Amino acid sequence: MAAGARLENANPLIYGRSSERPLTAREQEEEAVDPIDTREIFDLIRSINDPEHPLSLEELNVVEQLRVNVTDHENSVSVAFTPTIPHCSMATLIGLSIKVKLLRSLPARFKVDVHITPGTHASEQAVNKQLADKERVAAALENSHLLEVVNQCLSERL
Repeated sequence: MAAGARLENANPLIYGRSSERPLTAREQEEEAVDPIDTREIFDLIRSINDPEHPLSLEELNVVEQLRVNVTDHENSVSVAFTPTIPHCSMATLIGLSIKVKLLRSLPARFKVDVHITPGTHASEQAVNKQLADKERVAAALENSHLLEVVNQCLSERL
């Protein structure tokens, strides 16, 4: 964030992080067919960095496992996220970061739907329309500045 810029939500509520899920013996078998489940998707997105704060989306309660739906046999993943404030200008960027993380991490067979939790954002319909439009998402990722910001959200924190 630029020096001197004001944060929209200067004092967000911070939630605890859930523990890492231990791998089972079956999950560690190379040849075992392991369907993708909600916890696996949550584990992929929980550590995405918030664009305004040095916190993860999980720590800000923007993403929760209960808002992740997976139907492996139908190749479908749906994630609802909850911005920290109803007028969050970063909502589209957060949704784009979640979508990019999942598109980069999951097999190409999956259809990925990322949307705002109903009733939690003033521009919910407009943001959801942008995130659902493949051409808009592709155009956004062709913007080098925006792609750099998304990659910062997806980078590991030191």
